[in-house]
Amino acid sequence: MIIKSYTNSKYGQMHCRGIFPTSQLKPPIVCLHMSPKSGRSYHEILPYLSDKERIVIAPDYPGHGESSLPPVDPHVTIKDFSESIWDVIDDLVGNQPVHLIGHHTGSMVSVELTMQQPQRILSLINIAAPLFTDKELSEFSEMFAPIPIDTAGNRFRIMWERIMFHKGPGMTLKMCADSMAENLRAGDYYEWGHEAAFTYAQEYISNLSKIKKPILVMNVNDDTFEHTKRIDPVLRNGERIDYPDWGHGFLSAYPELVSKEIKKFHKQNE
Repeated sequence: MIIKSYTNSKYGQMHCRGIFPTSQLKPPIVCLHMSPKSGRSYHEILPYLSDKERIVIAPDYPGHGESSLPPVDPHVTIKDFSESIWDVIDDLVGNQPVHLIGHHTGSMVSVELTMQQPQRILSLINIAAPLFTDKELSEFSEMFAPIPIDTAGNRFRIMWERIMFHKGPGMTLKMCADSMAENLRAGDYYEWGHEAAFTYAQEYISNLSKIKKPILVMNVNDDTFEHTKRIDPVLRNGERIDYPDWGHGFLSAYPELVSKEIKKFHKQNE
């Protein structure tokens, strides 16, 4: 059963979904979402990852999902997200070493978590590990700048059009609607996660190159598919595997299949 809980952190309360089996046989997993979504992205796959053998948690970053909104100034950063995630881990998992699974922004958070407390990390899975050129980074930053709200509803139209454009195989309209709902939770601050990620992008590559922990890069066929193919020379102890038949929404569309891929990697690193 998925349990919801709150942890006090420096920006207020951090919301988290989790599964806590009575008999824990394997190390916990921490699931880190993309922007501007929440831990809801992992809702369908949590039971498969836990498999009644391990704790699995999926927190919402500050200003995402049901977590408290941080102050407007200064803007929240990937380091801030990571410090808040450690508060959740300390509260719900304790000092046990953990596996990290990060998706897009979550990939960056997983790397920063590892830089902050490497002794507590067993392995990392990055779903997308994009290596951007300066031009690409500028284009993404411009694309994901906040859209002013207006009477014509252009913000919401463009949001929906982007969800439809990037809709992956197996992603139902209900899943698309759920994704849209997550976008709306932070109001005018819905692009803070993207801003934090783009600001951290170069540091992400630098830090990733220093990590000796086992890393699996799951490269699904979404908007960073080609950018992630460049990551191989950066990895010190990892590999990239391409999944061209999966795209946005794959965690919800194929939870059992995806969990099998993840479990194979974890089995090799426990």
